[in-house]
Amino acid sequence: MATVAAILTVPCSASRRPKRSSQPRGCGSGSLSVRASSGANTVTLLDYGAGNVRSVRNAIRHLGFGIRDVQSPEDILAAERLVFPGVGAFGSAMDVLNSTGMADALREYIQRDRPFLGICLGLQLLFDSSEENGPVSGLGVIPGVVRRFDSSNDLIVPHIGWNALQITKDTPLLQGADGQHVYFVHSYHILPSDANRDWISSICNYGDSFISSISMGNVQAVQFHPEKSGATGLSILKKFLSPNSSGTKVPARRKASKLAKRVIACLDVRSNDKGDLVVTKGDQYDVRDHTSSKEVRNLGKPVDLASQYYIDGADEVSFLNITGFRDFPLGDLPMLEVLRCASEKVFVPLTVGGGIRDFTDANGRYYSSLEVASEYFRSGADKISIGSDAVYAAEAFLQTGVKTGKSSLEQISRVYGNQAVVVSIDPRRVYVKSQEDVPFKTVKVSTKGPSGEEYAWYQCTVNGGRDSRPIGAYELVKAVEELGAGEILLNCIDCDGQGCGFDIDLVKMVSDAVTIPVIASSGAGAVQHFSEVFEKTNASAALAAGIFHRKEVPILAVKEHLVNAGVEVGHGFGRARAGGAATASTVTGSPPQRNAIDIAYMDNDRLQPTGQRWMIR
Repeated sequence: MATVAAILTVPCSASRRPKRSSQPRGCGSGSLSVRASSGANTVTLLDYGAGNVRSVRNAIRHLGFGIRDVQSPEDILAAERLVFPGVGAFGSAMDVLNSTGMADALREYIQRDRPFLGICLGLQLLFDSSEENGPVSGLGVIPGVVRRFDSSNDLIVPHIGWNALQITKDTPLLQGADGQHVYFVHSYHILPSDANRDWISSICNYGDSFISSISMGNVQAVQFHPEKSGATGLSILKKFLSPNSSGTKVPARRKASKLAKRVIACLDVRSNDKGDLVVTKGDQYDVRDHTSSKEVRNLGKPVDLASQYYIDGADEVSFLNITGFRDFPLGDLPMLEVLRCASEKVFVPLTVGGGIRDFTDANGRYYSSLEVASEYFRSGADKISIGSDAVYAAEAFLQTGVKTGKSSLEQISRVYGNQAVVVSIDPRRVYVKSQEDVPFKTVKVSTKGPSGEEYAWYQCTVNGGRDSRPIGAYELVKAVEELGAGEILLNCIDCDGQGCGFDIDLVKMVSDAVTIPVIASSGAGAVQHFSEVFEKTNASAALAAGIFHRKEVPILAVKEHLVNAGVEVGHGFGRARAGGAATASTVTGSPPQRNAIDIAYMDNDRLQPTGQRWMIR
């Protein structure tokens, strides 16, 4: 392992760091003392310590505003403008708000019709109660009960991804957002009713039409994440922060209609032999060059590549830490700095995986997996990915049938919600002559095995594919869904780095087996592979790495192909474009010219219109 000083050399170029006539329900009459607040360019942020609030902070600062943190109930009442980015479980949040006196302060602040923006759980907490681990009483400002999406009719839950807004009330906050994709990640929702109709400013359809935003006077709240919704989200956030502004300029785009399929860029990050953190890519999990030097493949710097993929239109960016930093104190883990820097530039969801487990550092300090995950969330991660630890937890659960509540998967999903927990699995195809040859779920494969076998099961592995385990992919995903996983990242060792397409047999088997989203990974080599996996399986997203790093297939080319194939896509595509068909280089996937593209990128700070094309400055 490289020295501490060398490994901590992390690429990061970012500098460090009108009144309503009626009163809302549930607002107490008691009054709290008010401390003066000043600063037109400062917003007050209520961070009660759960989840990734750093993303909201970064988005606010990106838009040119300072932040004052709430330390007491009086700070809430003194706020000129209050943002409440709720993350995690409903009951845990209400416990904190009630025990600190902030629940009453929030009710009084809203009763006074002060400028308020709730985000995600910050919207749900405004309602009467929630069924999540409950019933649990909410702030009681708006009539309604927060209920879980019904997965009994094959609805995939959590609702994760870019879905379309349908504006129902003319409000300055959502001006220009009708029919646009914004990013959702939640398992619970509120249905419209006669009692809350006057509050609703937009709805979204997922199984049923649910409330995606509310607006009454100066009180606003959204179920989606504006800080993770690219230019559209930043524009919404800026309109709240600066009501007299026009928001961030958002290029014209085609109208969204439903939940989009996601295209995810993955960055495998590890230290090279010099101790620098680099993005690499394996060939069936081998990341070293097949040359005499045997050096780790260096495909770029993590933060630089993540920033570029956001600009290119990736729906999410996923970091996989494939170096084991077992001797490091938790606060010094190099991936934490990568996340901090990336979250300052990337305004789509960030997932991090690798090393989410209990460990003891070289100083003898013990860290629980929950502590590790919490530090990742605080550093900028929106979701964490658990690998080997989840395999062991699934094996124990299948053997005993008992949920101990002690596994990393159970602990993290209980505190942060299952929508924040991804389980990454690394199966290997094992051919068999008959379905009765093994006690695991088998599939009839599209391509026969080396001895003409027509069936295969997929054996799960741990430790980066080095060690096989006595559990199949089907059995594993069923178990981890029961234990609290919110999403499956489905790799395939056989297809990794081959460029021959995703393992459709595997993806179909797994995506049919669970009611949580499945991300197809391993094997993408051409744009057609993305449309194939979406057309032939129930995958919610498709992930690629090497073809993006080597610029063999641009992300925009993938999205253009998907649109032409009739697949709904989200962030980074669908804007008005000059001309009709794509250039030949875009279609074939050969490297495009890097100084010009035919489609407007999301990050308008780096782009300027030049006639019919957009040029990178």
